[in-house]
Amino acid sequence: MNTGTTPKDFFLHLGATIALYASAIALINLAFESINRALPDALSNYWSANSIVWPISMLIVLIPVLYSIEWVIGRDISKIIEKKDIWIRRWRIYLTLFLTGATIVGDLIALINTYLNGEISSRFVYKVLIVLIVSAVIFAYYLLERITDSSKNKKWKMILAWLSIILVIVGIVDGFIIVGSPATQRVQRFDEQRINDLTNVQRQITNYWQNTGKLPQTLDVLNDPVGNYLLPQDPDTRAPYEYSVKGPNSFELCASFDLQLQDPCPNCATKPMNYPVESWIHTAGHACFERTIDPSKYPVIQKQVIIK
Repeated sequence: MNTGTTPKDFFLHLGATIALYASAIALINLAFESINRALPDALSNYWSANSIVWPISMLIVLIPVLYSIEWVIGRDISKIIEKKDIWIRRWRIYLTLFLTGATIVGDLIALINTYLNGEISSRFVYKVLIVLIVSAVIFAYYLLERITDSSKNKKWKMILAWLSIILVIVGIVDGFIIVGSPATQRVQRFDEQRINDLTNVQRQITNYWQNTGKLPQTLDVLNDPVGNYLLPQDPDTRAPYEYSVKGPNSFELCASFDLQLQDPCPNCATKPMNYPVESWIHTAGHACFERTIDPSKYPVIQKQVIIK
């Protein structure tokens, strides 16, 4: 019987290696972002939902792929025991042991060095622990892969496999708690687009004021096909945004929002990447924003008359 490495063996082990490393990196990144949200840093003022959504997406896909490939590899070995010693499997195991072992050593060195320099913080310690736990679980599992099979060995491998699943599930659940469900993400993007639209309309109104010395009576006069500007509409309902003049240099813009937007932590340094300035804080439903143009900040442009 030919017990050499077949193309099937090669690509199964290659796929399992890629899925394992990508999943480990995604899980660590997801945990890091959760720590960043729980313990904000004044030097990191904003965070993006994509930094959490991407690792979640990778884990949801890659973990089932990894466990499925491992199951196929284990089934093949149970049929042909010699496949335990093919070169691709040995290289994969020892490469994983080397990389995870080096990561553990480097992780501990970084922790001790930071501690001795007096710069240690709870945020740093949690990140070090995350890397240590993920690397240790992978290292222990693949170390058992090189030990002769026994009932005790299989029991510990099963425990480590389930522990990995639990870590992934905890990470994904925590990520969903931070960013919300896909439906919540969708309506949040609608609200973000509405604020962007109102910001652009406000800028056009200010430009109109500076060019004419008065406010537009309706928003229709702002349409400028030559200048490549057309009034935006609500991204969901396609309804026009509301506008009304309140005084010689004051106006009001209104829109309907799906969610309430409030400052979740006024004293926190870290806010969402698309978090608007405080002047756009709104409640759910119909919300209006009154603006007053300061002539000293936005003076009317004096047009020069050229006499020929």
